[in-house]
Amino acid sequence: MRFLFFAFLAVQLLSVAGIASAEGTAKVYGVELEGFQYPYPVGHFKFASQGQELQMGYMDVPAKGKPNGRTVVVMHGKNFCGASWEATISVLADAGFRVIAPDQIGFCTSTKPANYQYSFQQLAFNTMALLKKLGVSRSVVIGHSTGGMLATRFALMYPEAVEKLVMVNPIGLEDWKALGVPGRTVDQWYEREQKLSADGVRQYEKSVYYGGRWKPEYERWVDMLTGLNQGPGHKLVAWNSALIYDMIFTQPVVYEFPLLKVPTTLMLGDADTTAIGSDIASPEVKAKIGRYKVLGKEVIKTIPQGRLVEFPGYGHAPQIEAPDMFHKALLEDLERVKN
Repeated sequence: MRFLFFAFLAVQLLSVAGIASAEGTAKVYGVELEGFQYPYPVGHFKFASQGQELQMGYMDVPAKGKPNGRTVVVMHGKNFCGASWEATISVLADAGFRVIAPDQIGFCTSTKPANYQYSFQQLAFNTMALLKKLGVSRSVVIGHSTGGMLATRFALMYPEAVEKLVMVNPIGLEDWKALGVPGRTVDQWYEREQKLSADGVRQYEKSVYYGGRWKPEYERWVDMLTGLNQGPGHKLVAWNSALIYDMIFTQPVVYEFPLLKVPTTLMLGDADTTAIGSDIASPEVKAKIGRYKVLGKEVIKTIPQGRLVEFPGYGHAPQIEAPDMFHKALLEDLERVKN
């Protein structure tokens, strides 16, 4: 019954545009983020997966000025979208890179299936199919947050297609369940996600992502996330979010970092404290997880061609919090490895 309900809901909501909420000020967006303005045109890659027709939204931004012949693929995090890379895409395009920014299935401008077995392997496979369609055989892969976990899986599956791997404050640098964080069922995640609010998102991101600091420009990303979750596709979006959280919690990549065969840079705001499930962990467990200042130095030792770049005092999204500092370091890093 749940499958039939969500399948019907998905069909009904695919073309719904963003509309004003009952409160009159907040925005709500369609099930594929219709109504939210992306910085570049959004294409749609249609493909079949797990017995259903899906589509991935993506931006394919050409290099500006003199192209350098290199392509960068940017992978968004759980509470982010391809649009969240707006400033980074502009900087990279100005530097001569072609930039591709997909929205993964279950996120943002892409399909929210009524039923899908989420795995990082599946999302990596989907991304490779998109890149083949776009004629990209080799690229720099940059993954932020959950996108760092996906980028790691992608590099493990397709090392010949990855010129360089860059992880920006990835989660999954530790195995939370092995460290004592209690698990949630998908139904429990679903119940939690249905309660998402702008105030809750703002407070969480302020305390965990930005070290207690907040800037007006961060509101755009709160609006994006809550407008999608509170829009007409509310239940379908929450259900997919629950499935994705289950994937994140149960599929750690930390044990496979030693198997990476590509040059890898770990870029960390060391004040980050992100740890999935920390809200229900015991005080003893919570005190020992999400310590990026420690995690970066530990993890980089396990990566064969690893390099650590730290941003002292900055949080989970240095590309948003301190874009000039981050982009300077990123461009310098990309100059270290060329085709």
